Amino acid sequence: MSLSTPIVTDTLVSYPDGALVSSGTVLHVEPLPDGRAAVVLDRTAFHPVDPVWPDQPADQGTLTVAGVSHPVLDAVVGATDGTSLFVGDAPVRTGTDGWVFVVCHLVADATGIEPGSAAEIAVEPDGRRALSAGHTACHLASLALNESLAALWTKEVPRDGRGNPNFDQLAIEESRILPNGSLDTYRIGKSLRKKGFAAAELPGVLDEVTATANALLAGWVASSAPVAIARTGEGLGERRTWRCELPDAVVEFPCGGTHLTSLGELSGARVSLELETVDGALELRMRTTAS
Repeated sequence: MSLSTPIVTDTLVSYPDGALVSSGTVLHVEPLPDGRAAVVLDRTAFHPVDPVWPDQPADQGTLTVAGVSHPVLDAVVGATDGTSLFVGDAPVRTGTDGWVFVVCHLVADATGIEPGSAAEIAVEPDGRRALSAGHTACHLASLALNESLAALWTKEVPRDGRGNPNFDQLAIEESRILPNGSLDTYRIGKSLRKKGFAAAELPGVLDEVTATANALLAGWVASSAPVAIARTGEGLGERRTWRCELPDAVVEFPCGGTHLTSLGELSGARVSLELETVDGALELRMRTTAS
């Protein structure tokens, strides 16, 4: 649908700072083919799904306008070129110059929600906390996996923030953040073997790799290291970076999700590893559980 009034700035987002409530103004209401509507505000605490890298699900919660509370069924990143709004299907990546990026709150019935209306956002706290715990543990697990696999590399490859070969970056195929956990899938095919990964040795040392990763995770959780999201601005399209002050290194990842503020908020984190042959290549699945 064409925009009657152009949206000229990104949605200002406060979820990177841990906010659960926000006040804003309705900028646009977009009817969707399935009967729902996408409501765009000037600012929000609601975390949306980014279709380009949909690892973390959207928050759960409500949008209240004129005293009427509307359950938010989903939230996705939208983009506009100044004339049309693309709801979850933008032809460009979030942050692309010349585009404006917004949070689209999807509601079943937008009756009474008009541009210019004041709106209140309330995020369900338990769901946010569970996904934040899962996302923080997921990043830790990737670092632990990198170190536990370091001995299997025979060539020099890019390294992570702790100086280990970055298996996670080189082999990741899919990542899914779950409540209090995550599931990461890695493909170990010809390309990774050519880079120097000794794939044939992995099945024989999988138990040792798992034990090493879990020992690292236990030590990091016990350190209660601080966690923060650094960002260049408040807009949805601005770059955001996860930062954790581990005992042996400060590590950073580009990340658009939500997180805990300290590893002390966890009582534990563990991984389990599974190997399977899929389409002629090894597939490693890492399940992370945070408590």
